[in-house]
Amino acid sequence: MQQKKVPMRMCTGCGEMKPKKELVRIVKNAEGEISLDVTGKKPGRGAYICKNPECLKKAKKAKRFERAFGSAVPEEIYTRLEEELAADG
Repeated sequence: MQQKKVPMRMCTGCGEMKPKKELVRIVKNAEGEISLDVTGKKPGRGAYICKNPECLKKAKKAKRFERAFGSAVPEEIYTRLEEELAADG
């Protein structure tokens, strides 16, 4: 019997490949709205980040989400992410 393949995604902060379930997803929908996707099922372009505040700092400093989405990321998204990571950690 074949095991189900674990979907891997790259962390926007550290650039490491990790199982999708271990990462937090940020999504940009067709209307261009950027939001936190805790379920991982929202439609749109997704970018992932480790549940590590250091990775979030790196991604924010290097504007990696802006690059992934091709547009500015509202400050509230970073705030929500910081809260989400603090709650998990």
